[in-house]
Amino acid sequence: MNIPYAGEFAALATAVCWTMTSLAFESAGKRVGSLQVNIIRLFMAFFFLSSLNYFFNGSFLPIGLPATSWTWLLLSGVAGFLIGDLLLFQAFVVIGARISMLIMTLVPIMTAMLSFIILGESMAGTAVIGMIITISAIIYVVSGRKKGDDRPVSGYGVALATGGAFGQALGLVLSKLGMADFSPVTATQVRVIAGIVGFSILFTMLKRWHLIKKSLADISAVKRIATGAFFGPFLGVTLSLAAVQYTKAGIAATLMAISPILIIFPSKVLFNEKIRGRDIAGAVITVIGVAIIFMS
Repeated sequence: MNIPYAGEFAALATAVCWTMTSLAFESAGKRVGSLQVNIIRLFMAFFFLSSLNYFFNGSFLPIGLPATSWTWLLLSGVAGFLIGDLLLFQAFVVIGARISMLIMTLVPIMTAMLSFIILGESMAGTAVIGMIITISAIIYVVSGRKKGDDRPVSGYGVALATGGAFGQALGLVLSKLGMADFSPVTATQVRVIAGIVGFSILFTMLKRWHLIKKSLADISAVKRIATGAFFGPFLGVTLSLAAVQYTKAGIAATLMAISPILIIFPSKVLFNEKIRGRDIAGAVITVIGVAIIFMS
């Protein structure tokens, strides 16, 4: 691909998708439960991915990948979709979304470190400055305590969120290792397969399959899950893999992490949440950080 900044633009598009999917999954999770949303979204995403793969490659299943790519991508799916998401959603329950998302700002830093160790990638000095500015702006916005958010912070909850951040960072780096020059759609399919298998085992162990049937009976929830699945594990994850394929993993992870900034204004429109001065300041600083990354 010869498009300038293709990876960076893909990462920004991913952040927009994460914003859309978080709004959809938040409302769906309140209706049917986050664990059910997790597995249903993966099945829906696999349908979307299979349809797209058939349109371009004539096959509903991922083909043409060597065994090594399958191995790394399956491990990536387990790290990101299963372990990372499970720990993060449990952290939401234990310490709340605000502190959890604050800890999740570690993802770009972890990604940059893991990509240096595993892939040998390094970033230019200006890119590092832009990364620091962007992450600082996100931390500034997310760290502001909102009214009624007085949940105690426990070491267990912090450990869960940190584990979730590490799972997502490792999943992203392993994706780049396994994907090489293959299609991000095909690579995402393999990752989703790993997530489906992992969650299926979990649901079987917990004997919770009956809750899936109950969840699917809620048409409103199904519509919201379908929307989240389209913008999340289908389009969002595919774009995220395209991002790490065409730019440094640390840069991609930083740009993808700006969702807490992008969600400010939709939250005002949809949920009538108050926009604070720190939200506006954080948004402005984020734009500056992103601009520096693009100039690096």
